[in-house]
Amino acid sequence: MTSLRVPGALSGPLAGTSFIAGVAGAVALSESPYPRPGAQPADVRRYFRGSPGAARVSVLGQLVSAASLARFTASVAKLAGRSGRGSRGLRTAAVGGGVIAAASLAASALCAAALTGSRGEQDASAAALHRLMFAAGGPVHGAGFGALVGALGLAGLRTGELPRPLTIAALVSATAGLLSPLYFVTDRAVWFIPGGRFSGLVVSGIAGVLLARRLRTS
Repeated sequence: MTSLRVPGALSGPLAGTSFIAGVAGAVALSESPYPRPGAQPADVRRYFRGSPGAARVSVLGQLVSAASLARFTASVAKLAGRSGRGSRGLRTAAVGGGVIAAASLAASALCAAALTGSRGEQDASAAALHRLMFAAGGPVHGAGFGALVGALGLAGLRTGELPRPLTIAALVSATAGLLSPLYFVTDRAVWFIPGGRFSGLVVSGIAGVLLARRLRTS
């Protein structure tokens, strides 16, 4: 038996479970609703300063997810390297997208952490941090994550190491993620952000488990 196991591939499902656990924990602990994009400073203060423990649970989940995405990026890049012709470009897309996805998610988490402290007390700083938090963790993260998931789908399709339905789902998810920055043009594009994020986390989770277990008979 020749092993095709991809080291670190289980960081894929970890990225999703940690993010979702952080969000679920924050919702359960929070005493006020999460402030949506464009929320008034008073609403931002009420959530982050009124329920700092809940916000920090979400921050922790995001940081673990960001670290997991960074590790998963290496796994996707390795898979892309086996994809034959054009593998260099695909590998570059995986690494570039993964770096952007991990860094932007970490930046968003740090902004949220800052909002639970003294910088969340003033209207101007609270509003500015909240805008930056959403931009980094929303459209920017979505585009980077979309590129990573797209590279995963193409590499899995070319190598045959992932089921075809999963690779197609990855490409559909990647399209939504790559369209996330349209939010900066129109608010109607906001749905691309959760659509690309959560579908991408599901795809990455399944792919990570499959890649971690894969064997081939020599």
